[in-house]
Amino acid sequence: MAYTFPCARHSITTMDKYPQRPHSVSRSTYTRAFAKTRCYQKIAELLIPKRPFARVVVKEELQRYYARLRFQALALEALQEVVEAYLVSMLEDSNLCSIHAKRVTMKLKDIQLARRIRGDFS
Repeated sequence: MAYTFPCARHSITTMDKYPQRPHSVSRSTYTRAFAKTRCYQKIAELLIPKRPFARVVVKEELQRYYARLRFQALALEALQEVVEAYLVSMLEDSNLCSIHAKRVTMKLKDIQLARRIRGDFS
């Protein structure tokens, strides 16, 4: 058997005393997204601007069926409240579907699944 040299002993350096933590993925994007979500949840006002909503609803959608239909401002505001509440609840359910599928990104199939579970087939 051949003679082998013993391994050199290394002195304990500061790096060995205080090992670095493993590099983790930056969560700043998730944190910003959740902070933005919380910010929007605290807001009590409407998120969709009133004029574009009125233009889309009245001029483009309802004028297809009724030529001389008019809306009061209060009726448009009530309609906008209902539409925003529906959209928020739909997106919450879709987000739950994407979380259930172990994904972070919401896909079209999550929205379709949420609509199917709710019974919204129109």
